[in-house]
Amino acid sequence: MTEYLARYDTAAQKAAAQIIASYSTSFSLATKLLAPHIRTDISNLYAMVRIADEIVDGTAHDACCNCTDILNTYEKTILNAPNTRFHTDPIIHAYAITARRCNLNPEHIKAFFNSMRADLKQPGATHAVDLDTYIYGSAEVIGLLCLDIFLSDSTYPSALREELQPGARALGAAFQKINFLRDLAEDTETLGRTYLSRELSEAEKDTLVAEIEADLTVAKKALVKLPDSSRKGVAVALKVFEALTARLNQATVEEIYSRRVRVPAYEKVLIALRA
Repeated sequence: MTEYLARYDTAAQKAAAQIIASYSTSFSLATKLLAPHIRTDISNLYAMVRIADEIVDGTAHDACCNCTDILNTYEKTILNAPNTRFHTDPIIHAYAITARRCNLNPEHIKAFFNSMRADLKQPGATHAVDLDTYIYGSAEVIGLLCLDIFLSDSTYPSALREELQPGARALGAAFQKINFLRDLAEDTETLGRTYLSRELSEAEKDTLVAEIEADLTVAKKALVKLPDSSRKGVAVALKVFEALTARLNQATVEEIYSRRVRVPAYEKVLIALRA
């Protein structure tokens, strides 16, 4: 590789890291405990996912863009990105490096964009999205893509790799369900989405919290089998999710609706230090 291309690779991946730092303090904190090369690939993947989120979550709409056309074009670009060694967009360039290096499954990318497309159909819709399908595409496949990154430099037997997949999917599903509760007001009032009932009852909230706890239990079983290069970082993410779940469990639906439940910064730091 030439000096010019290596320099551009580094710059593109720094841009991806800036995206993760700007949008998610919890995720950024967790990645600091990943091995450097794993951290880079996770940042490259997250930056691509974050931009897709921006297309469907209001940013593109605020810019008076046709969100459906932009999302469809972005999906095609991302699916084709690994086939080209240079991209003028640094985030796409960084993602392509990781997609090639970690052999990311394009079917998982397609499932992700299908869920993003469902978000675009939400405002004014007469029915809610199919939650199982949506959660699979929006969150579970992200867990599977992360697993591909975690195992990219290891010689894990295929049987063990398959054994870890339920845990990866469960951790992604737990995070998505947590966000359904945390973002209840924004989703229903601002974005017009109906992942959960607009009149969520305390019993329904308790049922969802129990599902999250069950998902986290499945994820814990897989955690201990991850490589050293990723185990601590995933442990931090899991512990933060547990802390969020506990706070959601204690809060009433009215409290959840009135404010976004968060884990204080000092508690996140303690979780990271323990890991």
